[in-house]
Amino acid sequence: MGKDVYINFNCIFVDDANIYIGNNTMISPNVTITSASHPVSPKLRCEGYGCNKPVYRGKNVWLASNVTVMPGVHIGDNSIIGAGSVVTKDIPANVIAMGTPAVIKREITSDDDIYYDGGKLIEENIVR
Repeated sequence: MGKDVYINFNCIFVDDANIYIGNNTMISPNVTITSASHPVSPKLRCEGYGCNKPVYRGKNVWLASNVTVMPGVHIGDNSIIGAGSVVTKDIPANVIAMGTPAVIKREITSDDDIYYDGGKLIEENIVR
């Protein structure tokens, strides 16, 4: 667990393998991060086998409400995962991804320091 990590309520961490969370990560309500899975084979499941893969969150990552992160997934620094997304594959740094399964929608750019929500000026619309 990194420094200055914010975890909101009702989050679930299934940590049969390690879950790494970088500095300044924000985790919204109802997020599930799981490092555990099970074999496809019914025989092996009946015998109690598990498949566990570590999960990595970079620094400054924001997981919005109701995101599910599957075993073995890496999310790069500064990336945002949109609400309700299911992350089944690695997400690179500095992107916004969303959907089920999550796909990259766009890169985070220097324009995001000035504008938000489709072109609204931050300095005129956001209270600090």
